Amino acid sequence: MPSIMKRFLLPQVSLTDRISYYHLLLLMVFLPFDLFFTHVIFISYALHTLLHLKQERLKKILSWRNALLQAVFFIVLISVCYSNYQANAWADITRLLLILLFPVFFSLNQLNISLYRNRLLFVFATTCTITVAYLYLHALIIIRHFGLPLQTIISSLFLNQNFSDPIAMHATFFSLQVALAFFYLLSRVFKTPGLKHRVIYLAAILLLFAGLVQLGSKAVLITTLLALTFAVPFFLLSAPKRFKYIIATMVLSLIFIGVLSNVDSLKDRYFIGFRSDFSKPVFYESVEPRLTRWDAALELVAKKPLTGYGAGSELSILGDQFFIKKLYVSYLNRFNAHNQYLTFLLITGIAGLLVYLLTLMAGFKMAITKKDFLLFVFLLLITLVSGSESLLNAEKGVFFYSLFFSFFVFSPQDKRTEF
Repeated sequence: MPSIMKRFLLPQVSLTDRISYYHLLLLMVFLPFDLFFTHVIFISYALHTLLHLKQERLKKILSWRNALLQAVFFIVLISVCYSNYQANAWADITRLLLILLFPVFFSLNQLNISLYRNRLLFVFATTCTITVAYLYLHALIIIRHFGLPLQTIISSLFLNQNFSDPIAMHATFFSLQVALAFFYLLSRVFKTPGLKHRVIYLAAILLLFAGLVQLGSKAVLITTLLALTFAVPFFLLSAPKRFKYIIATMVLSLIFIGVLSNVDSLKDRYFIGFRSDFSKPVFYESVEPRLTRWDAALELVAKKPLTGYGAGSELSILGDQFFIKKLYVSYLNRFNAHNQYLTFLLITGIAGLLVYLLTLMAGFKMAITKKDFLLFVFLLLITLVSGSESLLNAEKGVFFYSLFFSFFVFSPQDKRTEF
């Protein structure tokens, strides 16, 4: 235990850098839990940074790197000027504030994050693994308490939101964290020589993958399978091994899909649920298909394609549109567009959507140029999940996006990285 404490909690740096490191470590630990803790930790990190600010670091705030990371915030801020929903507009700006602040304070803080990238990600992955294990334990305790058969764990009683409910976390947003932890540990398997450590990593990887299936986010699971099949060989394997790996992974993916299709609850979640998202609505359905809601949103976009309706407008204008289109379930539940690309079109128009797309494209270019596997996987998750969720409409989504985008950009892979 003392050696582990020394390795992960006490890097041999100045006290100022050590405290900065502890703040980031605590952010990684508390990310899957209540936002109160992560906000308090970030505020403390910001105050610590300002207290030890060196004047020469101020010029680092104005950089192309920060402009890339903050672009989404500024395009939404501009849209406040023409919004007819000012109260809601400033609520949107407040929610997106971390997209502005993380790059600022990473620039001002003197800690070289690259040196401790692996340590921090290891702590994050460990936290996610322990949390998934806790959720399974919680489910098993309930099953035992009520005398239910063990296979109940893969029934709808413990899928999706029902599985993540004990930590009060939306299943999709927790899935994003679990997927990133999964790929970090997978990268360690390829880079770690010792068999003992590889076995431990593989056990954690299997648990995290099971958690992804249990959490039931279709977009995240599809992204995981795609990244496993194509991103892993490109970033982590030498050219001669890639083709065999891709074929083997595709075969295993087909077997896995076959298993999903033969378990009723998983079939309902992943196959029937996916099909219903793109089907015609049925009156008195519990939830209208996503495609129908997207069609309603696109009709609004067509009326103001260039500028959109301004920050804070989405729920109000969509609510009216849902009522007109007789999508009463969506109206009563005040659903958003459930598509981040549509959300940008609605509130900022084509300009905002282009800014978001260019931000993602610049990130992908950086990941490929620097051979940064985790940055690539992170952006792939953001890109595909944005197609089914308004990711930045939820504080957990904003925190995940702003923290890890800034973290990976400010900590490029470095041969000196400690672990």
